[in-house]
Amino acid sequence: MTDTENPAAIVVEDVRKAYGDLNAVDGVSLTVAEGEFFGILGPNGAGKTTTLEIIEGLREPDSGSVRLLGESPWPRNVALLPRIGVQLQATAFFEKLTAREQLRTFAALYRVSADRADEMLELVGLTDKADTREDKLSGGQRQRLSIACALIHDPDVVFLDEPTAALDPQARRNLWDVLRAIQERGKTILYTTHYLDEAEILCDRVAIMDRGRILAMDAPATLVRGLDAPTRVILERGSLSTVDAEELPGADDVTDDELSLTISTRKPADVLSALAERRALAGLQVRTATLEDVFLDLTGREYRA
Repeated sequence: MTDTENPAAIVVEDVRKAYGDLNAVDGVSLTVAEGEFFGILGPNGAGKTTTLEIIEGLREPDSGSVRLLGESPWPRNVALLPRIGVQLQATAFFEKLTAREQLRTFAALYRVSADRADEMLELVGLTDKADTREDKLSGGQRQRLSIACALIHDPDVVFLDEPTAALDPQARRNLWDVLRAIQERGKTILYTTHYLDEAEILCDRVAIMDRGRILAMDAPATLVRGLDAPTRVILERGSLSTVDAEELPGADDVTDDELSLTISTRKPADVLSALAERRALAGLQVRTATLEDVFLDLTGREYRA
């Protein structure tokens, strides 16, 4: 999906925000189409959350402009509130209320039917926890409840700030299903994360951000293809000697880290065929370029989670 296929839900133009000498947001521009799943990626301190809060209307930019559903979110635009849903990094729930009661309370605040509570519980996979108090839920379940609260009033645009942070791998993947279900309902999703692997799976487009600036922006697959990085074939140590690996057709570079042997190649078919002839395929792994490789190529330094 591109921003030319559907009308723009979000338009950000040269937005800047500084705190003293720190340029938290340094000339950010982006456009998100209606129905698009757009990710802002980067390490902690990249400026992701500040950018999101400016778009949501929670912070005033020093300069630049933001249009959210055709309107300016700042000063606080109450007309936009029924049309957006916001899940913050840290969500405060009402004390001593069950999951269903939390959602019914949010529904009352938005003046929507209390029946929406059970629909949202089903969407986020918490029907069996409807009568469980929020403080008795697991971390992943609390995150899903937080997202359900942000969706209770059926908003057009959903903002999610690192929704899978601090979750275990299983909880993260369960939440991915929830995020896909939200997009299937036609919602526009703008979310931040420092998990490049999940963004590669979920997002239509991503903006890679660091030190307040956008370094690259496109569909994940397009960014990876543009990198033109070699394929890495990883062998168990002892499967093949370094000398024999260097002589394989298509092998560009060979490294041995005492745990495994890695062959970098731009002709993986030739390398794999030669390894098959030598019966050296046991435990073999093939790794193509990822968004993390794109980040390293752009910044020239290690990715900071």
